[in-house]
Parts: sequence; structure tokens; C-alpha cells
Amino acid sequence: MRVIRGLLVLAGVGFGLWGLWLMRGFTGAQLTSTGVWLAGGVVLHDFIVAPIIVLVGVAAARLLPGHFRSATALAFLLWATLTVVFIPVLSGQGGKPDNMTILGRPYFLSWVVLTLVLAGFAVAASLRRRRHRAESVTASVD
Repeated sequence: MRVIRGLLVLAGVGFGLWGLWLMRGFTGAQLTSTGVWLAGGVVLHDFIVAPIIVLVGVAAARLLPGHFRSATALAFLLWATLTVVFIPVLSGQGGKPDNMTILGRPYFLSWVVLTLVLAGFAVAASLRRRRHRAESVTASVD
């Protein structure tokens, strides 16, 4: 496990250094914009996304049956992460009225489909897990 962690750390440091290398020609305004973007990600995560996920997790732990919890938690984590990635296109940032090919797809519909697929995953995984447990209990009784 230490070797895998070490390789992941080396890969992360390598990608970070590559990113810094690519930024070597940035202007002061671009560096400021990048810093604001990075700080905004931390603020968004620490003060908005993380508390919401904790609250949803607490509510799910109280409301959902045990066999639904882990699959629902995974589906929600994926949904929340991908929703944060979708925010720029869902809000229309980067679109240009004179060029309809930029942000010219139905991104909101894509996000809704993603939501439905992850909800379906959570239900299917939970039902499969419940059925697997019932089969193992029946097999152990026989």
C-alpha cells in the first residue's frame, strides 16, 4: 500500500509541477484570476458543498433503511461532484450570443439525465445488496 501511495504522491506532484510549468507565461491578471478560481473552489467546498453533504448524510442515516445507505451515499457523492463541475455550463458562463456553437447543447437536460441515472444506480445497487443478503441468509439456513 505504501508503494501505491508513493506513486500517487509522485503523480500528483508531477501533475502540479506540469501545471506550474504551463503557467509560466501567464500575466499578472491571469495569475490573479487563477488564484481567485482556486480559492473559490476551496470556499465552495468547505462552506457550501461539505455542509450540505454532511446534512444530507445525517438525514439519510436517519431516514433510509440500512441497505440503501452506502449506495445512496456513493450516488450522492458522484452527483454532487459532477454538479459542481456542471455549474459553469448550467449557468451559461462562457457562452457567447454571436456564436451559438459555444454552450449550444442541452446541458440542463444532461444534468437531469445524470441525476436520474445516479438515482437509479442507488436504487438498483441497494436492491441487489438487499437480495444478496437475503440469499446468503437463506443459504446459511439450509
